[in-house]
Amino acid sequence: MSAVFIFAGAFLASAVEMVEALTIVLAVGVVRGWRATLVGVAAAGVVLAVLVAALGPALRLLPIEALRLLVGTLLLTFGLQWLRKAILRASGYKALHDEEAAFEHERALAEAAGERAGFDWYAFTISFKGVLLEGLEVAFIVITFGSAQGRLPLAAAAAFAALVMVAVIGVLVRAPLARVPENTIKFAVGVLLTTFGTFWAVEGAGADWPGGDLALLAILVFTLAVSLGLVRLLRRQRLTVRPVQA
Repeated sequence: MSAVFIFAGAFLASAVEMVEALTIVLAVGVVRGWRATLVGVAAAGVVLAVLVAALGPALRLLPIEALRLLVGTLLLTFGLQWLRKAILRASGYKALHDEEAAFEHERALAEAAGERAGFDWYAFTISFKGVLLEGLEVAFIVITFGSAQGRLPLAAAAAFAALVMVAVIGVLVRAPLARVPENTIKFAVGVLLTTFGTFWAVEGAGADWPGGDLALLAILVFTLAVSLGLVRLLRRQRLTVRPVQA
C-alpha cells in the first residue's frame, strides 16, 4: 500500500512541477528558438540527476529512525505549505494558477530581451533556471519518498514517468497545458505529502502506528476531511463577510 502512495505522490507532484517548467520552456523556445532553450533544459536535467544520485544514497547512511524523523518533518512542513495554498485557492482567498497567463508573461519577457547574437544565453539561462527551480521540488520529493522506505528507484520511476508524459503532451500540443487540473492535483499532493510526513515523523520519533502501513489510509482520510472542511468554512466566511461601511 505504501508503494502505491509513494508512486502516486511522486508522480503527481512531479507532473505539476513539470507542467510549470514546460510553460517556461515553451514560451522561451517559441520566441527565441529551440537550440539554446533545449541545451538549458538538458543542463538542468543533468544537475538534478546528479543531485538525486548523490543525496539519495547519502541519506541511507543515517539510522532508519533518524532518517524517518528527518524526512517526515521535512515532508510535513513541505506538504502543509502546499495544502495551505491549495485550501486558499479552493476557497477563493487566493487566485488559481493560470498556465496561459504564465505563458503570456514569459513570452512577453522573452520578446523584450532583445536580439540574440550567436548562442542565445538568455534562452539558455531562463530555461535552465525554470527547469532547475521546478525540478528541485521534484528532486526533494523523490529523495525523501524513496529514502524513507528504501524505494528510491520507485519514486524516481514515478518522476520519470511524469516527465515523459508531460514532455510528450507538450511536444504534441506545443501550448501550455492549461486544461490540466493543476490546482486540484496540488491539493491532492498536499494531502499526500502531509499524510506521509505525519506517518514517518511519528515512526521516527519511536512510536508505532496501529495496523502498520494501513494507518496511512486513516491519516489520509483524516487529512482530506479536515482540508475539505476548511475549504467549506473559508468559502462560507468569504461569502458572508460584508464590506465595511465608510
